[in-house]
Amino acid sequence: MKTGRQYWRSLEQLAGTPRFQEWLRREFPQGAPELAGQGSRRRMLRLMAASLGLAGLTACRRPVENILPSSRGSEAIVPGVPNWYATSMTVGGLSFGLLVESHDGRPTKIEGNPRHPSSLGATTAHAQAAVLSLYDPDRSTRVLRQGRAASWDGFEAFAAQHFAAARVGDGARIRFLSETACSPSLEAVRRHALTRFPGARWIEYEPLNQDQALAGSEIAYGAPHVVRFHFDKADMVVSLDHDFLGLDALSLGWIRQFSRRRTADSPREPMNRLYAVESRFSMTGAAADHRLRLRPSEVRRFGEDLARALGALEGPAPSPNRFLDALARDLKASRGRSLVLAGPRQPAEVHALAHLLNQALGNTGVTVTCSRAPRDDARLQIRSLQSLAAELAAGQVETLVVLGGNPAFTAPADMGFQGLMRKARYNVRLGLEEDETSAGAEWHLPEAHFLESWGDGRALDGTASIQQPLIEPLYGGRTVAEVVAVISGYKDRRAYDIVRNHWLAGWPVRDAEKNWRRALHDGVVSGSSFPEARPAADASRVAAALQSNPASPVAEGLEIAFTPGWATWDGRYANNGWLQEAPDPMTRLTWDNAALVSPATASRLGLATGDLVRLSRGRHEVAAPVLVQPGHADDCVSVPLGYGRAMCGRVGRNVGFNAFLLRTTDALWSAAGLELRRTGRTARLALTQNHHNMEGRPLILAATLEEYRKDPKFVAHSKPHLEPFSLHKEPSYDRGNQWGMAIDLSACVGCNACVLACQAENNIPIVGKQQVLRGRQMHWIRVDRYYQGSPEDPGAAVQPVTCQQCENAPCENVCPVAATTHSPEGLNDMAYNRCVGTRYCSNNCPYKVRRFNFLDFHKGLSEAGKMVFNPDVTVRMRGVMEKCTYCVQRIEEKKIKARREGRRAIGDGEIQTACQQACPAGAIVFGDINDPASRVAGLRNHNRGYGLLEELNTKPRTTYLARLRNPNPELA
Repeated sequence: MKTGRQYWRSLEQLAGTPRFQEWLRREFPQGAPELAGQGSRRRMLRLMAASLGLAGLTACRRPVENILPSSRGSEAIVPGVPNWYATSMTVGGLSFGLLVESHDGRPTKIEGNPRHPSSLGATTAHAQAAVLSLYDPDRSTRVLRQGRAASWDGFEAFAAQHFAAARVGDGARIRFLSETACSPSLEAVRRHALTRFPGARWIEYEPLNQDQALAGSEIAYGAPHVVRFHFDKADMVVSLDHDFLGLDALSLGWIRQFSRRRTADSPREPMNRLYAVESRFSMTGAAADHRLRLRPSEVRRFGEDLARALGALEGPAPSPNRFLDALARDLKASRGRSLVLAGPRQPAEVHALAHLLNQALGNTGVTVTCSRAPRDDARLQIRSLQSLAAELAAGQVETLVVLGGNPAFTAPADMGFQGLMRKARYNVRLGLEEDETSAGAEWHLPEAHFLESWGDGRALDGTASIQQPLIEPLYGGRTVAEVVAVISGYKDRRAYDIVRNHWLAGWPVRDAEKNWRRALHDGVVSGSSFPEARPAADASRVAAALQSNPASPVAEGLEIAFTPGWATWDGRYANNGWLQEAPDPMTRLTWDNAALVSPATASRLGLATGDLVRLSRGRHEVAAPVLVQPGHADDCVSVPLGYGRAMCGRVGRNVGFNAFLLRTTDALWSAAGLELRRTGRTARLALTQNHHNMEGRPLILAATLEEYRKDPKFVAHSKPHLEPFSLHKEPSYDRGNQWGMAIDLSACVGCNACVLACQAENNIPIVGKQQVLRGRQMHWIRVDRYYQGSPEDPGAAVQPVTCQQCENAPCENVCPVAATTHSPEGLNDMAYNRCVGTRYCSNNCPYKVRRFNFLDFHKGLSEAGKMVFNPDVTVRMRGVMEKCTYCVQRIEEKKIKARREGRRAIGDGEIQTACQQACPAGAIVFGDINDPASRVAGLRNHNRGYGLLEELNTKPRTTYLARLRNPNPELA
């Protein structure tokens, strides 16, 4: 029976290094006394008491300021009552539906739109952090011309004269460069611009594009198609280097569908099985029942062997391979109920193989559906960018208009795009930041954030949604459509008119206004999804493509693999402190990126975590710290992109190293021939995997599906038999509410959306790299990552841990000022103004979930930065203990609403905590455990249910459902 006792969190813990033991011996990590040389905490408290006695009532913590109430309200806004608006966010050419909370006209919190097919009510960590980017004081705030202050009026005058003259020559020397666009209204403006300038070209470039996926579908089907996966119908899932539960997810519906098939409510309920083939340990690999470590170049050969083993591809049978043979038999037994998918970093041939395999297995039309790509040229982004670079180098481009993105930073290193931009006589650049691309532009124009601008977009299945703003542009920014409208003389100039008139023109006049209002209210345009196509994969085309572009033999030496940066993506989120401080789900690294290597490779090269090395490919090189990653493929180095920004805001500038300096047009995702040299220097990495360690106690309980079927009560049988009692009279909850939470470890994928949602909802500050190195991060919920097995090829598991809201809370008994108390509804409350910072409660908490703000981390914020705060939650100052409150402000909000409506009861599911609402896997459930019909009460009494360290008689109100896996018996 598998229990939590066999899990480990880091190589240091597994080896029991002296450094790790020293960390455990300190209840509070290094640097706890903030003022060096100022004596002990006891002395500090004595001085504080004396100063309070001398100062009297004038020594209150919070300064007092007089304000005047508004004398007149708004029809649409009730002061103090938040409103919610549907909008959408576009990333990588795909739109995700959102609901945004607005307090008195100020957006403060983002949630998923349950009506949107790509959201289903959930969000990503990046979406949660978008409000911080909106109020970023380092955003572009001004129009610049040649580095000097200018104005929009000045640009419009320039555009009227310059582009009118360009029309005389058909605009043959004009080039537009934008990110991948999925906006129907922008497409209309684009068509108009290319009509006015028939000789011009519009190039799209997304550094993390789907070129290979579209090219693979063209090989298989004869035309590029967008592929949609239906994990709810798949009993067997095979991932060929596709992190569909993490950074490669094109729809949050994928995570929701997959996780629902992992939670067996009864021993007889079926459960899916996941095979993952990958080089870097991803979130998908952590959830896999079987995981195979391969270098990126080896994945294609594995796909070919699998296709031949299943008869989808002609050729000699592959050599006997235990993993491959068991997988092939499993897929054959699941015909029509399986799913094979290839990741965006794999070449087009691997994607074509996946399409061929799905057709051979009878999955096409069931677990895999398709629609025609909106434009046939969508797969040619890198070729188009190469063509533009050649034109710039030859002096054939007079006017370059860069609309969003940051190509000077993200373009392949061998292009030297920043220098090429200057070869155009006129440069116009629209961007959110004054960044690397802005440095080479004559005109820099501030771009509007999506929360302050009108727009629209399409989801993966084509469903359109309206992007409506929640606030006027803070810094006068404009959208891509507005700038192109000015340049081309489009009939509408305001973003609102461009979007609204585009959609009204497509509806019958009698229904147009009604449809517009419904689209704004619902966040989706009804009936706008793409029609399904039913193409047939052509085995001969796939075989011909494989033959014309044969796989390269596995090279000696090191390979390099490029991955999106978890916090930065492609660099666009580099200045977002919430994302920088949230640990990478697998490496647990904050405020940095690192070159990831396997333990075996590190041992062979004499490397250790923190060693600074020099990575080089040809004439391109960069210095990077090493991070030894258990489960990583041997002889491969993975480097996350998006870090090392030289021109960025104060948060993200020079954080990490710039892996784009190694990325070339012939090695967009991986390549052989990497050289690694030691420098003899080291770097400090702010890793959090050993923070709040619980000394080997059984935290994660797990079993296989087969074990669960044999013993449905395996959780009860694995725990020690105890009959705890209390020395105190325990409260009774015969009437009223009794709040509780349940977390299903089988469903959780460790995506960190809950961490960012909690941060946004509860005004949790960031503390910076140096404070994280001291163990002082402030997140109220953390997602622990554990390994099991050998360091070379371990399994992994994740577990969200927050305040357990103990019935017998150890923190309450030791607080000398009763700052932490028990509420009539069973919550472990914190009275911040009582707390004097003894930290006894944290010392007595076995879960290590209480956070002490050693410094005033909210100090020094700009006026714009303060706008991100949720007014329903106290903004804490220095010297108090913080922790999860089960979002008590949301509880009170619903109770007030129920009283206002004359209801005595609150419906099950009516209250959703921030972490629960954000979770794309649906792993978190909150409710009234006094209501036997509630979901949370049922889960507390589930066969898989257990309390964390409940043998301590803390009686936690947050309970867990043990993790289940469904391994293939042949590979057990």
